[in-house]
Amino acid sequence: MITKELIAPRSIVVIGASNNTSKPGGKLLKNLIDNHFNGELWVVNPNESEVQGIPSFPAAEDLPQVDLAVLAIPAAACLSAVEVLCKEKGTKAFIIISAGFSEESTEGKMLEQKIAGLADRAGASLIGPNCIGILTPFHASVFTTPIPPLHPMGCDFISSSGATAVFIMESGIPKGLHFASVFSVGNSAQIGVEDLLEYMDETFDHKNSSRIKLLYIESIHDPDKLLKHASSLIRKGCKIAAIKAGSSQAGSRAAASHTGAMANSDLAVEALFRKAGIVRCFGREELTTVASVFMCKEMKGKRMAIITHAGGPAVMLTDALESGGLRIPNIKDSEAKTALKNKLFRGSSVENPIDFLATGTAEQLAAIIDACENDFQEIDGMAVIFGSPGLTQVRDVYQILNDKMKTCKKPIYPILPSVINVTDDLAYFLSKGNVNFPDEVLLGKALTKVEKTPRPSEEKIFLDNIDVPLIRRIIDHADDGFQSPEIIHRLFAAAGIPIVRELTVTTETTAAEAAEKLGFPLVMKVVGPIHKTDVGGVVLNVQDMETVQREFKRLIKIKDTTAVLMAEMASGIELFLGAKYEDRFGHIILCGMGGIFVEVLKDVTSGLAPLTMCEAASMIKSLRSYQIIKGYRGKNGVSERKFAEIMVRLSTLLRFAVEIKEMDINPLLGNGDKLVAVDARIRIEKKKEG
Repeated sequence: MITKELIAPRSIVVIGASNNTSKPGGKLLKNLIDNHFNGELWVVNPNESEVQGIPSFPAAEDLPQVDLAVLAIPAAACLSAVEVLCKEKGTKAFIIISAGFSEESTEGKMLEQKIAGLADRAGASLIGPNCIGILTPFHASVFTTPIPPLHPMGCDFISSSGATAVFIMESGIPKGLHFASVFSVGNSAQIGVEDLLEYMDETFDHKNSSRIKLLYIESIHDPDKLLKHASSLIRKGCKIAAIKAGSSQAGSRAAASHTGAMANSDLAVEALFRKAGIVRCFGREELTTVASVFMCKEMKGKRMAIITHAGGPAVMLTDALESGGLRIPNIKDSEAKTALKNKLFRGSSVENPIDFLATGTAEQLAAIIDACENDFQEIDGMAVIFGSPGLTQVRDVYQILNDKMKTCKKPIYPILPSVINVTDDLAYFLSKGNVNFPDEVLLGKALTKVEKTPRPSEEKIFLDNIDVPLIRRIIDHADDGFQSPEIIHRLFAAAGIPIVRELTVTTETTAAEAAEKLGFPLVMKVVGPIHKTDVGGVVLNVQDMETVQREFKRLIKIKDTTAVLMAEMASGIELFLGAKYEDRFGHIILCGMGGIFVEVLKDVTSGLAPLTMCEAASMIKSLRSYQIIKGYRGKNGVSERKFAEIMVRLSTLLRFAVEIKEMDINPLLGNGDKLVAVDARIRIEKKKEG
């Protein structure tokens, strides 16, 4: 619950404030004073009548009515203070910066829950405990610095960690990044990252709300809420970038399938962010660089002009952009190129990158930008690299750059690496509301990451020719554990997933009968062992009855084998599909190259069920091995549309069968429009009664 008293209180009390500004309570009070909180401000300190010039009360019971209380007292004292404020002082918002709660002990967690319960019953907001506080346009209730000037069109920033919030601000401010609000949620006893995102979504105003949201998340408590409101905000025109820290691989170690071994909470996060349209980052510098890209005009294509007076940074930027899928196209308009070259010094290059030499002037930079904006139709955006060795003044260059960034329709990304030699000039440039990208490679990676992040997926489920009632009947009657080929065939048939014809046999006689029914060539595989190839349990291209009889005798003797599976032989590119149920997230769908390559290359992408066709297509295109799927060197590829459709059908099957905890289709053989599942494993686990 986010109350107006949390965002814009008319009165604030700091409980535990002191005259010592090296203590959290003292520094927080000083920040409120220095940042001109214009409501009523009080202090509770039993040892002082006045603290930093602010009236002090001996106890919470002595206070007048108060909107927001900030607690900087020992954890054990917080419960009684919150109780008094809720019941007697009409307080509707609390920020507890104190530590000593769930992050330390079970007793601390119980205390935290009691406080949250009091706030819930009083209809009050609770931020924390164990946080640095919050910054809104109305009050600076934090005990840390820096406190950036807040700007309505800056970034709304929500962080699980207070210290990390400080470090991220310190990373962003020198780049010119602005902030609209900052929320540190700490232990999230009542309000977490998802709740604040929900509030920002429900109160979003197209004219006045920030369109950039930054998140640092240590634990996703409600994936559905995060997905719903992040997607909604992005559809309203916002951009969101996030770091999710603390994902663990440990839970996958004992898994019995390829998917189980690869799928983990980190891939669930990856899938969630992909579905929501969130740009995922992995460090502070990357997050603030992506945020700075958001602050620039949006590039309507993939073609970049690099304008430089230094060769090395241009080469490194070119490598970063092209390796990420953006293009540095050759400029074809010879007449416009000649006209531009005539305005530059001899030796300048008007190819791309456009190099106007170390001696280039502000006027020449303006001419190049104008040509890219108006004449060069193959250009969608510009990166301008301009530093200084400290020999001459560059203010005029920065003035030109500022003017062009304001007036050009195509985005301009300024790379101004001279943060020492021209400190004053850079400060001037940033003071005009611009951002700077001091590292060209970080910019290149950020641009490609933004470009590759898909739009939020549609909220619909693919149901064409999928028999949901039949799927449910099969699941309801199935036993726990890995399923027989017969059940897998029935499930796939109900979902419209093509699979090779197979028969399970247990005797030499039934093996011969199956061979006659299926026809040659055949595949014979053991039923029972998990990794069939490792135990010699797969025989390909069986051409005659004599081989059927000989191989059946050998296969049935392999340890743990309960039967032999006879299947028609198929051929094509080996693909892989898998799924794993992850608590709170639902099913993670994986796709990639199949056969042994799924283990060797681990080239997989992930999505959350249910998938749309657009999501599935994006997952396929994100594979490093995508070119193999498309077809190469005259070899036939795989129909991306058909591959995507099978992925979507699989995701719908799983959407109505949450009891399926792990699934592998490996390989799924593809040859043009013909795709067929050759080998599949499904593990069902139902909730037990009681």
